[in-house]
Amino acid sequence: MLPLPGDDEVLRALVRRRDTGVRDDGHCIALVVSGGGMRGVYAGGMAHALDDAGLGGCFDVVYGSSAGAYIGGALLLGDGRGAAHIFFEDMACRAFVDPRRLGSRRPMVSLDHLLGHILTVAKPMSWERLRDSPVPLRVVATAADDLTPHVLEPRSVPEWRLAMRATAAIPVLAGPAVRLHGRRWIDGSVAEPLPVLRALRDGATHVLALLNRTLPELRATDPGAGPARWARALDRLAPGLGAMAQESARHGPSMTVLDDAAHPSRTGAHLLAVLPGHDVGVRGLTIDPARVERAARVGYAALQEALERVDPTPRTGT
Repeated sequence: MLPLPGDDEVLRALVRRRDTGVRDDGHCIALVVSGGGMRGVYAGGMAHALDDAGLGGCFDVVYGSSAGAYIGGALLLGDGRGAAHIFFEDMACRAFVDPRRLGSRRPMVSLDHLLGHILTVAKPMSWERLRDSPVPLRVVATAADDLTPHVLEPRSVPEWRLAMRATAAIPVLAGPAVRLHGRRWIDGSVAEPLPVLRALRDGATHVLALLNRTLPELRATDPGAGPARWARALDRLAPGLGAMAQESARHGPSMTVLDDAAHPSRTGAHLLAVLPGHDVGVRGLTIDPARVERAARVGYAALQEALERVDPTPRTGT
């Protein structure tokens, strides 16, 4: 299977910034982090590798949907290691994901546990620093009324908390829609799991995309079995929502760009996608800590391998 056509100039530009300390190079380098629930651990491992290589602070803007927004935020705050370790140390547990809650009044995925315990006690997130970050985090969410993707614009700490809840909220699965700035929002991955086109439209000259699926998964055309029970429940709430929330077709628009070096959206821009080297069986609701940790290592190794093409002696960490 042919690889995705990518441009290593994205990594070279990051390495030059790191080595020279010069950011005024005329570039706009964007990091795009895909979502996908617990699958986000692959991208978390990649963020860890970026941070260990000294590249975490070299971006001009970061985009993320759902889990990708949390990973991007951690990297901006200098905690790439935490972006990976949070998945297997804190999130891989029934307090966060419990399929047995399906059918009850409690969501299968507890954003209350994520925001109220994990990001408050176990691995606190500095909402003030995120709000004041000179490098913006573009949090993508889906409007509940028409299922279109948008970038949220939180201005205060309470609004940042709401925005991060909104980008991960899915009725039935992960809690009700979140109201912010006069509209109701749900998981950004429902409508835009990988905001590559958005970054290019916004004027990025270089885009590094961290993906949570292997190439065969991304290129698969067979949607597989029919919709899951939770997806059928979503369709009863809003026709089309269940289908969008499932994984089979949501990456189509991004793949059109990623898989075509001559795509008009790539004209004049450098684009590189980093994918897991292999699948270790982590899905959106996987809570096996050992398996989730293996996925983090796979993501870390994938980013390291990409860096070695342009930086033969990259920095390493743990």
